[in-house]
Amino acid sequence: MKKQKRIAVLMGGTSAEREVSLKSGQAIAAALEASGHAVVRVDLGSGKDVLSALSKVEMDVAVLALHGRLGEDGCVQGLLEVLGVPYTGSSVLSSALAMDKVKAKELFRLHNIPTPPYYVVTDPLGVRELHGSFGFPVIVKPRREGSSVGLAKANSLEELEAAVKVAFEHDSSVLVERFVQASEVAVGLLNGKVLGAIEIAPKKGIYDYEAKYTPGMTEYFLPARLSNARLRGITHLAERAVQALEATGAVRVDLLVTEGQNEYVLEVNTLPGMTETSLLPKIAGWAGLGFAELCEAIVDTATLHTHAPAGQRKARATEVDTDGEFGLSQAAVAEFELEDDRYEVTEHDFIAAVG
Repeated sequence: MKKQKRIAVLMGGTSAEREVSLKSGQAIAAALEASGHAVVRVDLGSGKDVLSALSKVEMDVAVLALHGRLGEDGCVQGLLEVLGVPYTGSSVLSSALAMDKVKAKELFRLHNIPTPPYYVVTDPLGVRELHGSFGFPVIVKPRREGSSVGLAKANSLEELEAAVKVAFEHDSSVLVERFVQASEVAVGLLNGKVLGAIEIAPKKGIYDYEAKYTPGMTEYFLPARLSNARLRGITHLAERAVQALEATGAVRVDLLVTEGQNEYVLEVNTLPGMTETSLLPKIAGWAGLGFAELCEAIVDTATLHTHAPAGQRKARATEVDTDGEFGLSQAAVAEFELEDDRYEVTEHDFIAAVG
């Protein structure tokens, strides 16, 4: 009889999004248990040695319901790679890049993906001089937080300084982004396939923490109120953003869509919320995927991104240890030998020689 897979749902953590994470984790665990899975709930709470805690958990797969720093930014993903436990979400690198709003924006620009203009504040005392002629209004947010924690809109230098001060309570670096008058749209993807797009209309005009997690504070339009041609354009842009960061699994991309023909990517969320007010479950439901089915599909995405099978690791180590220069066979090295007894091996030659 085939052994039942033991699924650990990791939740909680120590970030400002702990409570949201607990809600996401409990919802996922309950859905998986109702589907007949053996589930263990793991609360990575404050003050715990996370590596020690994880190493004691009997699990075949880890479902990550963590949000924010030390959970969504590649840290826990790295520990799971070391432990050899397949996990949901993106790789260590992709998770870290997506969580860092500045690095994500740099990659977006590198890939010609439009994103609102911005600058970075590392010293709150110098924000007036740094702001210069950037203009108002602006959106201020911590560089490495999610769920709109610490987010604020500023319409003057005085409001900017106050917002930056609050944002610095959450991070050592703050992003100041030009405000764009637009509708906010979120695109949900699963395994690279677009599930749909939802339009978000917060009643107080800004989609902050309160608007996200307080029922009745935001209106949702599913599908988004866009023409088919415009909808195709923004979903393609979302796909490009995901590809730029090499994000995998269940992903949500947040965008701004203006009344004209401009669209901007705000960020890519590699571990979207799974609460009753979260966007990804709403989008999946519209696409015909119930919450339990979505959770099952997410479990199926679990993998190790950098952890090669033991047999392959051993074979490669033996090859490098016993072969000649650079781990190549002597015959391969001879092909690159120059007249003055130096070796010139290009990356292409090296890959071709070692396979």
